[in-house]
Formats: sequence, structure tokens, C-alpha cells
Amino acid sequence: MDRLTRRFGDRVAVDAASFHVERGKVTGFVGGNGAGKTTTMRMIMGVLAPTGGEVRWNGCAPTAADRRTFGYMPEERGLYPKQPVLGQLVYLGRLRGLSTSAARASATSLLERFGLADRVDSRLESLSLGNQQRVQIAAALLGDPRLLVLDEPFSGLDSGAVDSMTQVLREFAARGVPVLFSSHQLELVEALSDRLVILSGGKVVAHGTARELRRRGPRRHRLVTGGETGWLHGFAGVEVIEDGEGRAVLELADGQATADAVLAEALRRGSVREFAELVPSVADVYREMTA
Repeated sequence: MDRLTRRFGDRVAVDAASFHVERGKVTGFVGGNGAGKTTTMRMIMGVLAPTGGEVRWNGCAPTAADRRTFGYMPEERGLYPKQPVLGQLVYLGRLRGLSTSAARASATSLLERFGLADRVDSRLESLSLGNQQRVQIAAALLGDPRLLVLDEPFSGLDSGAVDSMTQVLREFAARGVPVLFSSHQLELVEALSDRLVILSGGKVVAHGTARELRRRGPRRHRLVTGGETGWLHGFAGVEVIEDGEGRAVLELADGQATADAVLAEALRRGSVREFAELVPSVADVYREMTA
């Protein structure tokens, strides 16, 4: 995606967003409600036309034939509630260019994988919401897609289904398929993703591996001593974030040199029970980037 932009009247939903989804990598796409994730995914799939910028696939604008090879799970579920599960998956597979036999084989295999082998003839509306979600996921995975774009695929799934879905996405990535998925479950995104893209107000505010994103924030340490820590206020290169009862959280301006100086002074004043760097989680980075 290169400077992808989408306006709705005077409102800019996606504002010159640029990022790439690597082959064989799972990319987590995170942002608050209204950040522009769904709009971006729709432009990737050709459901919406960009106002500016472009989507590229293998260096070129994707064709309709290219997009038929993409697996897409929309935010608004698009299956037919009164139709049998297997029948409509075969129909959707045919729309994507599969033969009837290939569509049936792919759909049957996926339904077995998601524990729905005994519900192939059931109408979709008779299934629980979680099982309906599994069928929607199966629809996106039909026919071994060359790209996966999944908008909130884990919504409504129980822990067993989340584990199964996670394994499926890793298997696709292992075969070289680029995977882009959105989720509000930040711990899951951090655990599953090889790379992350954080969107806020339609803009890409951060992207990279979880490790890279965690290192972008300020360097903080926790100091626990046997005495008071008031002396840290005014210490060169130190900002005290929290302080009380022999425990302090510090933000260090000059890296290791300042950390060494703080530790030396703390030891001079008495016992040190803990002095450790605090590595933020992706959720911490996300909150800081989107505040």
C-alpha cells in the first residue's frame, strides 16, 4: 500500500497510509474503532476505490483475476443464513473460479478442520454465533488463497477455536502466503504477528516487529531499595514517573550510562532489591501511540 487515501465527503477515513505485508509473514493490523482498518482492507480487496494512492500486488495494481485468488473475511459477515453450510461454501468457491469438485473438497476439509463436519447440511442460522464465525472463516480460506485479508477473524470464537484459527494462519504463512488480520485482542495480536501496523485517525503511526515497537518507547526502569527514593528527583538524566515507599519507576534519558549512575548511587545509599528495565507490551505501545 502506497499513500493509500480514502475520503467520504469532507471526512478523511484513511490518510496516506503506507505499509507492506510480507510473504510468509502474519501482519497484525490494530487501531481503535474508526481508525480506518476496515476501509483500508476494503480498498485492498477492491470493494472501495481509493481517493488517492494505490494498492500493489507483486509490484502492480491487482487485477480482478488477482483478487479472486485473495481470501477475504469482511467485518460484516456475508453468508446466507437460510442456506446449508456446505452448499453455500461450494457456491462461493465456484465464484472464485474453483470447479465444483475442488470447491466441495476444499469446503469439506475446512469444515472438518473447524469441527463442523456434522453440520454440513445445516442451515447457517441454526448454528451458534461462534460456529457461524467458523463457517465465515472457512469461506475466506477456500481454494488455498495467495493472500489473506481477515477483518476481526477471532471475534466471537472460544479459546479452542482461537487456537485452531491461529494454527491455520501460521500454516498459510509457512507456505509463503502473506496474511493481514485485524483484531482488538492486543495480546493475541502480539503473540501471533510477525509484524504489526498501528493505525490511528486514518494514519499509520507505527509499524514493525513487536520487539521494534517495544523499543520505540521511552526507556524505563524499576528501582526497589531498602530505603527512601526521594533523592532520584533532580538526578541528572532521570525523570521519576512513580515514587513511594522505596520503590520508583524511572525514565532514563541517556541509556546505559544513566542506568549505571543510578544503580551506583542507590548502592552507595543502602541495599538494592531490584533494578530492572521495564519492557512495554504491545498494548502499552498501542495506548501510547494512539493516545
